[in-house]
Amino acid sequence: MSLLLISCVFTFRSSVSFLTCHSCLFHFFMQSWLFFFISLCRVGNSGYALYKYAYGPYTLMLSISTMGLPLAVSKFVSKYNGMGNYRAGQDLLKFGLYLMIFTGMLSSIILYSFAPFLAEMVISKHDSTGNKLEDVIYVIRLVSFALLIVPPMSLLRGYFQGNQSMGPSALSTILEQVVRVIFIVLGAYIVIRFGHSVTEAVGIGTFGAFVGAIAGLGFLTFIYHKRRILIKKQVTDSDSNQRIKPLPMFKELISYAIPFVLVGLAIPIYQNIDTFTINVLFQSIGYKQDQAESINSVIGLAQILVMVPVSLATAFGMSLLPGITSSYVKGNLKEVKEKMNKTFQILMFFTLPAAIGLCLLGKPIYIMIFGMNNSPVLGGVILQWYAPMAILFALFTVTASILQGINQQKKVIIGMFLGIVIKLILNFLLLTNFKEIGPVLATYGGYTVSVLYNFYLIKKAINYKLFPLVRALALPVSLVIVMSLVVLIANYLVTNYLAAKLSMYHLAITTSLFCVSMGGIVYIGMGLKTKALREVLVRRKNA
Repeated sequence: MSLLLISCVFTFRSSVSFLTCHSCLFHFFMQSWLFFFISLCRVGNSGYALYKYAYGPYTLMLSISTMGLPLAVSKFVSKYNGMGNYRAGQDLLKFGLYLMIFTGMLSSIILYSFAPFLAEMVISKHDSTGNKLEDVIYVIRLVSFALLIVPPMSLLRGYFQGNQSMGPSALSTILEQVVRVIFIVLGAYIVIRFGHSVTEAVGIGTFGAFVGAIAGLGFLTFIYHKRRILIKKQVTDSDSNQRIKPLPMFKELISYAIPFVLVGLAIPIYQNIDTFTINVLFQSIGYKQDQAESINSVIGLAQILVMVPVSLATAFGMSLLPGITSSYVKGNLKEVKEKMNKTFQILMFFTLPAAIGLCLLGKPIYIMIFGMNNSPVLGGVILQWYAPMAILFALFTVTASILQGINQQKKVIIGMFLGIVIKLILNFLLLTNFKEIGPVLATYGGYTVSVLYNFYLIKKAINYKLFPLVRALALPVSLVIVMSLVVLIANYLVTNYLAAKLSMYHLAITTSLFCVSMGGIVYIGMGLKTKALREVLVRRKNA
Protein backbone atom coordinates (compact mmCIF):
# COMPACT_ATOMS: atom_id res chain seq x y z
CA MET A 1 0.00 0.00 0.00
CA SER A 2 2.89 2.33 0.74
CA LEU A 3 4.12 1.79 -2.83
CA LEU A 4 0.74 2.95 -4.10
CA LEU A 5 0.74 6.11 -1.99
CA ILE A 6 4.28 7.05 -2.96
CA SER A 7 3.45 6.41 -6.61
CA CYS A 8 0.44 8.72 -6.47
CA VAL A 9 2.54 11.48 -4.92
CA PHE A 10 5.19 11.18 -7.59
CA THR A 11 2.65 10.97 -10.40
CA PHE A 12 1.26 14.37 -9.40
CA ARG A 13 4.71 15.84 -8.86
CA SER A 14 5.97 14.59 -12.23
CA SER A 15 3.08 16.30 -13.97
CA VAL A 16 3.73 19.74 -12.57
CA SER A 17 7.51 19.73 -12.89
CA PHE A 18 9.09 19.99 -16.32
CA LEU A 19 12.51 18.74 -15.34
CA THR A 20 11.41 15.80 -13.20
CA CYS A 21 8.94 14.38 -15.70
CA HIS A 22 11.07 11.54 -17.09
CA SER A 23 8.96 8.96 -18.88
CA CYS A 24 11.11 6.01 -17.82
CA LEU A 25 10.64 6.72 -14.13
CA PHE A 26 6.95 7.49 -14.63
CA HIS A 27 6.36 4.07 -16.19
CA PHE A 28 8.12 2.27 -13.37
CA PHE A 29 5.68 3.85 -10.92
CA MET A 30 2.70 2.93 -13.04
CA GLN A 31 4.10 -0.59 -13.17
CA SER A 32 4.58 -0.74 -9.41
CA TRP A 33 1.04 0.03 -8.37
CA LEU A 34 -0.50 -1.85 -11.26
CA PHE A 35 1.26 -4.87 -9.82
CA PHE A 36 -0.24 -4.04 -6.43
CA PHE A 37 -3.71 -4.51 -7.87
CA ILE A 38 -2.84 -7.45 -10.08
CA SER A 39 -1.53 -9.15 -6.96
CA LEU A 40 -5.09 -9.06 -5.62
CA CYS A 41 -5.64 -11.96 -8.01
CA ARG A 42 -2.66 -13.77 -6.46
CA VAL A 43 -1.03 -14.14 -9.86
CA GLY A 44 2.39 -14.91 -8.35
CA ASN A 45 5.72 -14.91 -10.17
CA SER A 46 4.40 -16.43 -13.39
CA GLY A 47 1.65 -13.80 -13.59
CA TYR A 48 4.02 -10.93 -12.99
CA ALA A 49 6.47 -12.35 -15.53
CA LEU A 50 3.60 -12.41 -18.02
CA TYR A 51 2.86 -8.78 -17.21
CA LYS A 52 6.54 -7.88 -17.77
CA TYR A 53 6.52 -9.51 -21.20
CA ALA A 54 3.74 -7.13 -22.24
CA TYR A 55 4.72 -3.95 -20.42
CA GLY A 56 8.44 -4.00 -21.34
CA PRO A 57 8.04 -3.70 -25.13
CA TYR A 58 5.06 -1.37 -24.61
CA THR A 59 7.27 1.07 -22.68
CA LEU A 60 9.88 1.05 -25.44
CA MET A 61 7.31 1.50 -28.20
CA LEU A 62 5.65 4.33 -26.28
CA SER A 63 8.96 6.17 -25.90
CA ILE A 64 9.70 5.72 -29.59
CA SER A 65 6.20 6.65 -30.77
CA THR A 66 6.12 9.87 -28.73
CA MET A 67 9.77 10.58 -29.68
CA GLY A 68 10.18 12.78 -26.62
CA LEU A 69 7.83 15.30 -28.20
CA PRO A 70 5.73 16.13 -25.11
CA LEU A 71 8.76 17.69 -23.40
CA ALA A 72 9.94 19.21 -26.67
CA VAL A 73 6.47 20.66 -27.31
CA SER A 74 6.45 22.23 -23.86
CA LYS A 75 9.81 23.87 -24.59
CA PHE A 76 8.73 24.95 -28.12
CA VAL A 77 5.40 26.47 -27.03
CA SER A 78 6.99 28.27 -24.08
CA LYS A 79 9.68 29.71 -26.35
CA TYR A 80 7.32 31.11 -29.00
CA ASN A 81 4.77 32.34 -26.47
CA GLY A 82 7.59 34.32 -24.89
CA MET A 83 8.25 35.86 -28.31
CA GLY A 84 4.58 36.83 -28.61
CA ASN A 85 3.88 34.28 -31.37
CA TYR A 86 0.93 32.29 -30.01
CA ARG A 87 -0.03 31.07 -33.47
CA ALA A 88 3.14 28.96 -33.60
CA GLY A 89 1.92 26.96 -30.61
CA GLN A 90 -1.46 26.37 -32.27
CA ASP A 91 0.15 25.27 -35.52
CA LEU A 92 2.41 22.95 -33.58
CA LEU A 93 -0.54 21.45 -31.72
CA LYS A 94 -2.38 20.80 -34.97
CA PHE A 95 0.50 19.18 -36.88
CA GLY A 96 1.88 17.51 -33.75
CA LEU A 97 -1.42 15.76 -33.08
CA TYR A 98 -1.47 14.49 -36.66
CA LEU A 99 2.04 13.14 -36.15
CA MET A 100 1.24 11.57 -32.76
CA ILE A 101 -1.90 9.89 -34.10
CA PHE A 102 0.12 8.47 -36.99
CA THR A 103 3.07 7.26 -34.87
CA GLY A 104 0.66 5.89 -32.25
CA MET A 105 -1.22 3.88 -34.85
CA LEU A 106 2.02 2.68 -36.44
CA SER A 107 3.58 1.62 -33.13
CA SER A 108 0.34 -0.11 -32.07
CA ILE A 109 0.21 -2.08 -35.32
CA ILE A 110 3.90 -3.00 -35.01
CA LEU A 111 3.57 -4.19 -31.40
CA TYR A 112 0.36 -6.11 -32.19
CA SER A 113 1.93 -7.75 -35.25
CA PHE A 114 5.24 -8.60 -33.57
CA ALA A 115 3.57 -10.13 -30.49
CA PRO A 116 4.19 -13.74 -31.69
CA PHE A 117 7.87 -12.97 -32.38
CA LEU A 118 8.34 -11.32 -28.96
CA ALA A 119 6.55 -14.22 -27.27
CA GLU A 120 8.89 -16.74 -28.90
CA MET A 121 11.87 -14.81 -27.49
CA VAL A 122 10.83 -15.56 -23.90
CA ILE A 123 8.78 -18.76 -24.09
CA SER A 124 10.24 -22.12 -25.06
CA LYS A 125 8.03 -24.33 -27.23
CA HIS A 126 9.63 -27.42 -25.70
CA ASP A 127 9.02 -26.53 -22.03
CA SER A 128 5.45 -26.31 -20.71
CA THR A 129 6.33 -25.60 -17.06
CA GLY A 130 5.79 -21.82 -17.29
CA ASN A 131 3.57 -19.43 -19.23
CA LYS A 132 2.21 -20.48 -22.60
CA LEU A 133 3.11 -18.85 -25.89
CA GLU A 134 -0.49 -17.85 -26.65
CA ASP A 135 -0.83 -16.20 -23.22
CA VAL A 136 2.15 -13.92 -23.89
CA ILE A 137 0.78 -13.02 -27.33
CA TYR A 138 -2.59 -12.23 -25.75
CA VAL A 139 -1.30 -9.76 -23.13
CA ILE A 140 1.11 -8.03 -25.55
CA ARG A 141 -1.70 -7.46 -28.03
CA LEU A 142 -3.99 -6.12 -25.32
CA VAL A 143 -1.49 -3.49 -24.17
CA SER A 144 -0.76 -2.45 -27.77
CA PHE A 145 -4.15 -0.67 -27.96
CA ALA A 146 -2.96 1.93 -25.42
CA LEU A 147 -0.46 3.19 -28.01
CA LEU A 148 -3.38 4.56 -30.04
CA ILE A 149 -4.30 6.99 -27.25
CA VAL A 150 -1.24 7.78 -25.11
CA PRO A 151 0.92 9.64 -27.72
CA PRO A 152 -1.69 12.34 -28.59
CA MET A 153 -2.60 12.61 -24.91
CA SER A 154 1.06 13.17 -24.01
CA LEU A 155 1.37 15.86 -26.68
CA LEU A 156 -1.63 17.73 -25.27
CA ARG A 157 -0.01 17.64 -21.83
CA GLY A 158 3.15 19.14 -23.30
CA TYR A 159 1.07 21.87 -24.96
CA PHE A 160 -0.62 22.87 -21.69
CA GLN A 161 2.70 22.82 -19.81
CA GLY A 162 4.26 25.02 -22.48
CA ASN A 163 1.46 27.52 -21.84
CA GLN A 164 2.37 27.47 -18.12
CA SER A 165 -0.95 25.76 -17.39
CA MET A 166 0.09 22.83 -15.21
CA GLY A 167 -3.36 22.04 -13.80
CA PRO A 168 -4.82 20.20 -16.83
CA SER A 169 -1.68 18.10 -17.22
CA ALA A 170 -1.57 17.15 -13.53
CA LEU A 171 -5.30 16.48 -13.21
CA SER A 172 -5.42 14.43 -16.41
CA THR A 173 -2.57 12.27 -15.12
CA ILE A 174 -4.35 11.68 -11.82
CA LEU A 175 -7.64 10.95 -13.60
CA GLU A 176 -5.91 8.57 -15.98
CA GLN A 177 -4.44 6.55 -13.13
CA VAL A 178 -7.59 6.63 -10.98
CA VAL A 179 -9.69 5.27 -13.86
CA ARG A 180 -6.96 2.75 -14.59
CA VAL A 181 -6.95 1.55 -10.98
CA ILE A 182 -10.75 1.35 -10.77
CA PHE A 183 -10.82 -0.72 -13.95
CA ILE A 184 -8.16 -3.07 -12.58
CA VAL A 185 -9.82 -3.37 -9.16
CA LEU A 186 -13.17 -4.24 -10.72
CA GLY A 187 -11.45 -6.64 -13.07
CA ALA A 188 -9.56 -8.20 -10.17
CA TYR A 189 -12.82 -8.67 -8.29
CA ILE A 190 -14.35 -10.45 -11.27
CA VAL A 191 -11.28 -12.67 -11.60
CA ILE A 192 -11.43 -13.62 -7.91
CA ARG A 193 -15.21 -13.93 -7.79
CA PHE A 194 -15.69 -16.07 -10.88
CA GLY A 195 -12.43 -18.02 -10.93
CA HIS A 196 -10.96 -16.82 -14.21
CA SER A 197 -7.39 -17.55 -15.27
CA VAL A 198 -4.19 -15.71 -14.34
CA THR A 199 -3.80 -14.73 -17.99
CA GLU A 200 -7.13 -12.88 -17.89
CA ALA A 201 -6.10 -11.15 -14.66
CA VAL A 202 -2.88 -9.92 -16.25
CA GLY A 203 -4.83 -8.98 -19.38
CA ILE A 204 -6.97 -6.67 -17.24
CA GLY A 205 -3.82 -5.01 -15.90
CA THR A 206 -2.36 -4.42 -19.35
CA PHE A 207 -5.62 -3.27 -20.95
CA GLY A 208 -6.06 -0.81 -18.07
CA ALA A 209 -3.45 1.39 -19.76
CA PHE A 210 -5.86 1.89 -22.69
CA VAL A 211 -8.88 2.58 -20.49
CA GLY A 212 -7.02 5.09 -18.31
CA ALA A 213 -5.56 6.84 -21.37
CA ILE A 214 -9.04 7.39 -22.82
CA ALA A 215 -10.06 9.11 -19.59
CA GLY A 216 -6.93 11.30 -19.59
CA LEU A 217 -7.31 12.27 -23.25
CA GLY A 218 -11.02 12.97 -22.82
CA PHE A 219 -10.33 15.33 -19.92
CA LEU A 220 -7.62 17.24 -21.82
CA THR A 221 -9.87 17.55 -24.88
CA PHE A 222 -12.67 18.87 -22.70
CA ILE A 223 -10.40 21.52 -21.12
CA TYR A 224 -9.06 22.61 -24.50
CA HIS A 225 -12.62 22.90 -25.86
CA LYS A 226 -13.63 25.06 -22.88
CA ARG A 227 -10.66 27.36 -23.46
CA ARG A 228 -10.90 27.53 -27.27
CA ILE A 229 -12.40 31.05 -27.33
CA LEU A 230 -9.71 32.40 -24.99
CA ILE A 231 -7.00 30.65 -27.01
CA LYS A 232 -8.35 32.05 -30.29
CA LYS A 233 -8.41 35.56 -28.81
CA GLN A 234 -4.87 35.11 -27.52
CA VAL A 235 -3.69 34.17 -31.01
CA THR A 236 -5.55 37.09 -32.63
CA ASP A 237 -4.17 39.65 -30.16
CA SER A 238 -0.58 38.37 -30.18
CA ASP A 239 2.24 40.67 -31.26
CA SER A 240 3.56 38.24 -33.85
CA ASN A 241 1.39 35.82 -35.78
CA GLN A 242 4.09 34.47 -38.03
CA ARG A 243 3.38 30.95 -39.22
CA ILE A 244 6.11 28.35 -39.12
CA LYS A 245 6.14 25.73 -41.87
CA PRO A 246 5.77 22.11 -40.72
CA LEU A 247 9.23 20.96 -41.86
CA PRO A 248 11.27 23.60 -39.96
CA MET A 249 8.90 23.16 -37.02
CA PHE A 250 9.51 19.43 -36.76
CA LYS A 251 13.23 19.88 -37.35
CA GLU A 252 13.40 22.20 -34.33
CA LEU A 253 11.23 19.86 -32.28
CA ILE A 254 13.35 16.83 -33.06
CA SER A 255 16.50 18.70 -32.06
CA TYR A 256 14.86 19.27 -28.65
CA ALA A 257 13.36 15.81 -28.38
CA ILE A 258 16.09 13.33 -29.32
CA PRO A 259 18.26 13.80 -26.19
CA PHE A 260 15.18 13.52 -23.94
CA VAL A 261 13.88 10.34 -25.53
CA LEU A 262 17.24 8.57 -25.81
CA VAL A 263 18.25 9.23 -22.20
CA GLY A 264 14.72 8.34 -21.11
CA LEU A 265 15.05 5.01 -22.90
CA ALA A 266 18.03 3.88 -20.79
CA ILE A 267 16.14 2.20 -17.94
CA PRO A 268 13.46 0.59 -20.18
CA ILE A 269 16.22 -0.81 -22.43
CA TYR A 270 18.04 -2.33 -19.46
CA GLN A 271 14.76 -3.75 -18.22
CA ASN A 272 13.95 -5.29 -21.60
CA ILE A 273 17.41 -6.80 -21.89
CA ASP A 274 16.69 -8.77 -18.72
CA THR A 275 13.09 -9.55 -19.66
CA PHE A 276 14.00 -11.01 -23.06
CA THR A 277 17.32 -12.72 -22.24
CA ILE A 278 16.97 -14.15 -18.74
CA ASN A 279 14.66 -17.04 -19.68
CA VAL A 280 16.87 -18.19 -22.57
CA LEU A 281 20.10 -17.77 -20.61
CA PHE A 282 18.96 -19.74 -17.57
CA GLN A 283 17.34 -22.45 -19.65
CA SER A 284 20.67 -22.84 -21.46
CA ILE A 285 22.31 -23.92 -18.17
CA GLY A 286 19.58 -26.37 -17.17
CA TYR A 287 16.80 -24.33 -15.55
CA LYS A 288 13.16 -25.09 -16.38
CA GLN A 289 10.91 -22.45 -17.96
CA ASP A 290 9.02 -21.78 -14.70
CA GLN A 291 12.28 -21.45 -12.73
CA ALA A 292 13.69 -18.98 -15.25
CA GLU A 293 10.42 -16.99 -15.21
CA SER A 294 10.55 -16.87 -11.43
CA ILE A 295 14.03 -15.29 -11.56
CA ASN A 296 12.85 -12.92 -14.30
CA SER A 297 9.89 -11.86 -12.20
CA VAL A 298 11.83 -11.42 -8.95
CA ILE A 299 14.45 -9.19 -10.63
CA GLY A 300 11.61 -7.05 -12.02
CA LEU A 301 9.98 -6.75 -8.59
CA ALA A 302 13.27 -5.79 -6.96
CA GLN A 303 13.80 -3.15 -9.62
CA ILE A 304 10.38 -1.65 -8.90
CA LEU A 305 11.20 -1.22 -5.21
CA VAL A 306 14.59 0.32 -6.01
CA MET A 307 13.07 2.81 -8.47
CA VAL A 308 10.73 4.32 -5.84
CA PRO A 309 13.44 6.12 -3.82
CA VAL A 310 15.41 6.84 -7.00
CA SER A 311 12.55 8.78 -8.54
CA LEU A 312 11.82 10.76 -5.39
CA ALA A 313 15.52 11.52 -4.91
CA THR A 314 16.00 12.74 -8.47
CA ALA A 315 12.90 14.93 -8.12
CA PHE A 316 14.62 16.77 -5.26
CA GLY A 317 18.12 16.75 -6.73
CA MET A 318 17.02 17.98 -10.14
CA SER A 319 15.15 20.93 -8.64
CA LEU A 320 18.51 22.72 -8.75
CA LEU A 321 19.21 21.99 -12.44
CA PRO A 322 17.47 25.07 -13.92
CA GLY A 323 19.86 27.19 -11.87
CA ILE A 324 22.82 25.25 -13.28
CA THR A 325 21.65 25.89 -16.85
CA SER A 326 21.09 29.58 -16.11
CA SER A 327 24.59 30.00 -14.63
CA TYR A 328 26.14 28.15 -17.58
CA VAL A 329 24.39 30.41 -20.10
CA LYS A 330 25.76 33.43 -18.24
CA GLY A 331 29.28 31.94 -18.38
CA ASN A 332 29.62 31.71 -14.60
CA LEU A 333 31.38 28.31 -14.39
CA LYS A 334 32.30 28.70 -10.72
CA GLU A 335 28.63 29.02 -9.84
CA VAL A 336 27.81 26.05 -12.09
CA LYS A 337 30.26 23.84 -10.17
CA GLU A 338 28.94 24.98 -6.79
CA LYS A 339 25.35 24.24 -7.83
CA MET A 340 26.38 20.87 -9.21
CA ASN A 341 28.01 19.93 -5.91
CA LYS A 342 24.85 21.00 -4.11
CA THR A 343 22.72 18.92 -6.52
CA PHE A 344 24.80 15.78 -5.94
CA GLN A 345 24.78 16.36 -2.21
CA ILE A 346 20.99 16.64 -2.12
CA LEU A 347 20.69 13.61 -4.40
CA MET A 348 22.80 11.52 -2.03
CA PHE A 349 20.90 12.80 1.01
CA PHE A 350 17.85 10.98 -0.31
CA THR A 351 19.31 8.10 -2.33
CA LEU A 352 21.98 6.78 0.04
CA PRO A 353 19.74 6.02 3.04
CA ALA A 354 17.09 4.41 0.83
CA ALA A 355 19.65 2.26 -1.01
CA ILE A 356 21.47 1.13 2.13
CA GLY A 357 18.21 0.66 4.02
CA LEU A 358 16.82 -1.61 1.27
CA CYS A 359 20.11 -3.49 1.25
CA LEU A 360 20.10 -4.11 5.00
CA LEU A 361 16.38 -4.95 5.16
CA GLY A 362 15.98 -6.54 1.73
CA LYS A 363 14.47 -9.83 2.90
CA PRO A 364 11.80 -8.53 5.32
CA ILE A 365 10.83 -5.62 3.04
CA TYR A 366 10.45 -7.92 0.04
CA ILE A 367 8.23 -10.28 2.03
CA MET A 368 6.19 -7.40 3.48
CA ILE A 369 5.47 -5.89 0.04
CA PHE A 370 5.11 -9.00 -2.11
CA GLY A 371 4.07 -11.67 0.37
CA MET A 372 5.10 -15.29 0.70
CA ASN A 373 3.99 -16.44 -2.76
CA ASN A 374 6.64 -14.62 -4.82
CA SER A 375 9.88 -16.50 -4.03
CA PRO A 376 10.55 -14.64 -0.74
CA VAL A 377 14.03 -16.08 -0.10
CA LEU A 378 15.34 -15.48 -3.62
CA GLY A 379 13.53 -12.13 -3.80
CA GLY A 380 15.10 -10.92 -0.56
CA VAL A 381 18.61 -11.86 -1.71
CA ILE A 382 18.21 -10.22 -5.12
CA LEU A 383 16.75 -7.05 -3.55
CA GLN A 384 19.74 -6.82 -1.21
CA TRP A 385 22.11 -7.02 -4.17
CA TYR A 386 20.01 -4.71 -6.35
CA ALA A 387 19.37 -1.96 -3.76
CA PRO A 388 22.69 -0.06 -4.14
CA MET A 389 21.89 0.27 -7.88
CA ALA A 390 19.64 3.13 -6.76
CA ILE A 391 22.76 5.28 -6.44
CA LEU A 392 23.86 4.59 -10.03
CA PHE A 393 20.32 5.05 -11.41
CA ALA A 394 20.06 8.45 -9.74
CA LEU A 395 23.57 9.55 -10.75
CA PHE A 396 22.98 8.61 -14.38
CA THR A 397 19.69 10.53 -14.54
CA VAL A 398 21.14 13.68 -12.96
CA THR A 399 24.48 13.66 -14.80
CA ALA A 400 22.69 13.14 -18.12
CA SER A 401 20.42 16.08 -17.34
CA ILE A 402 23.37 18.26 -16.33
CA LEU A 403 25.05 17.47 -19.65
CA GLN A 404 21.89 18.51 -21.47
CA GLY A 405 21.88 21.71 -19.42
CA ILE A 406 25.44 22.57 -20.47
CA ASN A 407 24.79 21.75 -24.14
CA GLN A 408 26.54 18.35 -24.21
CA GLN A 409 23.39 16.30 -24.84
CA LYS A 410 24.59 14.51 -27.98
CA LYS A 411 27.58 13.00 -26.15
CA VAL A 412 25.32 11.55 -23.44
CA ILE A 413 23.99 9.09 -26.01
CA ILE A 414 27.45 7.57 -26.54
CA GLY A 415 27.85 6.83 -22.82
CA MET A 416 24.37 5.34 -22.62
CA PHE A 417 24.98 2.93 -25.49
CA LEU A 418 28.40 1.97 -24.13
CA GLY A 419 26.69 0.95 -20.91
CA ILE A 420 24.03 -1.04 -22.76
CA VAL A 421 26.69 -2.98 -24.69
CA ILE A 422 28.52 -3.77 -21.42
CA LYS A 423 25.24 -4.92 -19.87
CA LEU A 424 24.52 -7.29 -22.77
CA ILE A 425 27.99 -8.80 -22.69
CA LEU A 426 28.06 -9.24 -18.90
CA ASN A 427 24.61 -10.85 -18.89
CA PHE A 428 26.23 -13.76 -20.77
CA LEU A 429 29.65 -13.77 -19.08
CA LEU A 430 28.47 -13.64 -15.45
CA LEU A 431 25.72 -16.25 -15.73
CA THR A 432 27.74 -19.39 -15.03
CA ASN A 433 29.56 -18.15 -11.93
CA PHE A 434 26.92 -15.91 -10.35
CA LYS A 435 23.62 -17.52 -11.47
CA GLU A 436 20.63 -15.40 -10.25
CA ILE A 437 22.84 -12.47 -9.25
CA GLY A 438 24.51 -12.34 -12.68
CA PRO A 439 21.96 -10.03 -14.41
CA VAL A 440 22.09 -7.68 -11.40
CA LEU A 441 25.88 -7.43 -11.52
CA ALA A 442 25.67 -6.88 -15.30
CA THR A 443 23.41 -3.87 -14.67
CA TYR A 444 26.01 -2.51 -12.23
CA GLY A 445 28.66 -2.88 -14.92
CA GLY A 446 26.64 -1.09 -17.61
CA TYR A 447 25.54 1.83 -15.46
CA THR A 448 28.99 2.29 -13.92
CA VAL A 449 30.47 2.77 -17.39
CA SER A 450 27.74 5.26 -18.36
CA VAL A 451 28.03 7.28 -15.13
CA LEU A 452 31.84 7.45 -15.30
CA TYR A 453 31.62 8.53 -18.93
CA ASN A 454 29.12 11.27 -17.99
CA PHE A 455 31.42 12.54 -15.25
CA TYR A 456 34.31 12.53 -17.73
CA LEU A 457 32.26 14.67 -20.15
CA ILE A 458 31.31 17.09 -17.36
CA LYS A 459 34.94 17.36 -16.23
CA LYS A 460 36.09 17.97 -19.80
CA ALA A 461 33.37 20.54 -20.55
CA ILE A 462 33.74 22.78 -17.47
CA ASN A 463 36.97 21.54 -15.84
CA TYR A 464 34.95 20.00 -13.02
CA LYS A 465 36.97 18.57 -10.10
CA LEU A 466 35.72 15.63 -8.05
CA PHE A 467 37.52 16.42 -4.76
CA PRO A 468 35.07 19.17 -3.66
CA LEU A 469 32.23 16.75 -4.47
CA VAL A 470 33.76 13.96 -2.37
CA ARG A 471 34.14 16.44 0.51
CA ALA A 472 30.50 17.55 0.11
CA LEU A 473 29.32 13.92 0.27
CA ALA A 474 31.11 13.24 3.55
CA LEU A 475 28.10 14.47 5.54
CA PRO A 476 25.39 12.25 4.00
CA VAL A 477 27.77 9.27 4.14
CA SER A 478 28.36 9.89 7.87
CA LEU A 479 24.62 10.13 8.51
CA VAL A 480 24.01 6.88 6.62
CA ILE A 481 26.65 5.06 8.67
CA VAL A 482 24.93 6.10 11.92
CA MET A 483 21.52 5.19 10.47
CA SER A 484 22.82 1.77 9.38
CA LEU A 485 24.05 0.98 12.90
CA VAL A 486 20.64 1.88 14.31
CA VAL A 487 18.87 -0.29 11.73
CA LEU A 488 21.15 -3.27 12.40
CA ILE A 489 20.59 -3.00 16.17
CA ALA A 490 16.82 -2.66 15.71
CA ASN A 491 16.80 -5.65 13.34
CA TYR A 492 18.76 -7.74 15.83
CA LEU A 493 16.40 -6.88 18.71
CA VAL A 494 13.20 -7.61 16.77
CA THR A 495 14.52 -10.85 15.27
CA ASN A 496 15.80 -12.22 18.58
CA TYR A 497 12.77 -11.33 20.68
CA LEU A 498 9.92 -11.98 18.25
CA ALA A 499 11.14 -14.69 15.83
CA ALA A 500 9.64 -17.51 17.89
CA LYS A 501 6.34 -15.68 18.49
CA LEU A 502 5.41 -14.55 14.96
CA SER A 503 5.01 -16.18 11.57
CA MET A 504 7.61 -15.37 8.91
CA TYR A 505 5.27 -12.93 7.17
CA HIS A 506 4.25 -11.04 10.32
CA LEU A 507 7.84 -10.99 11.53
CA ALA A 508 8.86 -9.42 8.21
CA ILE A 509 6.19 -6.72 8.57
CA THR A 510 7.17 -5.97 12.18
CA THR A 511 10.89 -5.91 11.37
CA SER A 512 10.45 -3.68 8.32
CA LEU A 513 8.19 -1.12 9.98
CA PHE A 514 10.17 -0.91 13.23
CA CYS A 515 13.61 -0.76 11.60
CA VAL A 516 12.56 1.71 8.90
CA SER A 517 10.93 3.92 11.54
CA MET A 518 13.97 3.89 13.81
CA GLY A 519 16.40 4.47 10.95
CA GLY A 520 14.21 7.20 9.46
CA ILE A 521 13.83 9.06 12.76
CA VAL A 522 17.59 9.04 13.37
CA TYR A 523 18.53 10.00 9.80
CA ILE A 524 15.92 12.73 9.33
CA GLY A 525 16.50 14.04 12.86
CA MET A 526 20.20 14.46 12.24
CA GLY A 527 19.68 15.59 8.64
CA LEU A 528 17.36 18.45 9.57
CA LYS A 529 20.15 19.93 11.62
CA THR A 530 22.34 20.24 8.53
CA LYS A 531 22.40 23.42 6.48
CA ALA A 532 22.26 21.71 3.06
CA LEU A 533 19.04 19.81 3.71
CA ARG A 534 17.29 22.83 5.27
CA GLU A 535 18.19 24.90 2.20
CA VAL A 536 16.69 22.45 -0.29
CA LEU A 537 13.50 21.99 1.74
CA VAL A 538 13.02 25.76 1.90
CA ARG A 539 13.68 26.04 -1.84
CA ARG A 540 11.10 23.34 -2.66
CA LYS A 541 8.56 24.95 -0.35
CA ASN A 542 8.94 28.33 -1.98
CA ALA A 543 9.05 26.98 -5.54
